[in-house]
Amino acid sequence: MHESPSGRGAGTAGGCLVVAALVVAAAVALVSVLLGRPLPGVQEGGTVAAPQNTAEEPRGRKPSGRKPGVVNIFTEQGLRGSGAAGTGIVIDPSGLVLTNNHVIQGATEIRGTNIDNRRTYRARVLGYQKSGDIALIRLTGAAGLKPAVLDTGGDVRRGDVVTAVGNAGGKGGTPEVVTGTVTATDRQITATDQSDGSTERLSGLIETNAPIKPGDSGGPLLDTRGRVIGMNTAASAGYSMKQEGSPRGYAITARRALAIVRQIQRGDTSDGVHIGRTALLGVQVRTPTTRSGGRGDGALISDLIPGTPAEQAGLRPGATIVGVDEDTVDSPGTLTDLLLRHHPGDTVQVIWTDRAGSRFSTPVTLAEGPPQ
Repeated sequence: MHESPSGRGAGTAGGCLVVAALVVAAAVALVSVLLGRPLPGVQEGGTVAAPQNTAEEPRGRKPSGRKPGVVNIFTEQGLRGSGAAGTGIVIDPSGLVLTNNHVIQGATEIRGTNIDNRRTYRARVLGYQKSGDIALIRLTGAAGLKPAVLDTGGDVRRGDVVTAVGNAGGKGGTPEVVTGTVTATDRQITATDQSDGSTERLSGLIETNAPIKPGDSGGPLLDTRGRVIGMNTAASAGYSMKQEGSPRGYAITARRALAIVRQIQRGDTSDGVHIGRTALLGVQVRTPTTRSGGRGDGALISDLIPGTPAEQAGLRPGATIVGVDEDTVDSPGTLTDLLLRHHPGDTVQVIWTDRAGSRFSTPVTLAEGPPQ
């Protein structure tokens, strides 16, 4: 469920490239998942260093020019009437690809072009963690791909020379390569999803001054040996990050990203991890306002997606959703979180009020929709 955005513009740091916007409610279902098994090309152990406050000279050799296991990702977002582009990292020869959740959010179709063999594959979402901006997808029919080497235990420190690789600008073709240094580690920033107004606190991030651009999200941040120490994620159209001072790029550590990958492989849905298909309610909502002009509770329906369960159940614009089953809805973001506990085919009781304040309860059977 997303609150109606006013529009989507390019961010100042790396992100997926998005054109236009609409809104869709979603939840997720458990389906068959991969059996947990070690991933090739992963070097484990150790910890990421704490932030360094003193200036340091750049460490390491010259920047890495390697681009192993990079995938250009393109999505169609049929319910939003838009498209998006981003980047992914091959982590298994069978076609497992790590990327940001906001790269595949709202996608009704996903295609990934593997840079090593220049082949384009359809892809499906295996699972994602919205709060951590991490997603795992599979390139359908892929085999024998060259995975990137991920280092989950590298000693990342301020001043380290790094290279960011990605589908900058959504142009496709050979990925763009930019270099810089680590400007801080273990950073915490607030990410705002402009589509539903929700905020997430991302922590443990690597900060870099490498000029990451929209479209780079989900791509690798490499050390001087060409190992992936992080996955680029930063401000994008519809997904912005609050930061002070000069614009910076941020990367989720490889260790954190792979921990979520393994959780998806195990079928573990704790900590906000969602696995398999996503369900659809079909409402466009925003935060209601009080008579005095303040923020009200609930999720005000501003529009409906034609032919979806909400319309078929008789919900109409102007109603305010205040509950799902036994749970209270106090904001559009809460509505999204509650629906994400369900899966296509589930019937939920939607509690809502009309313009006069009368309260109603309507059963709605959720359909299948795009990931959130």
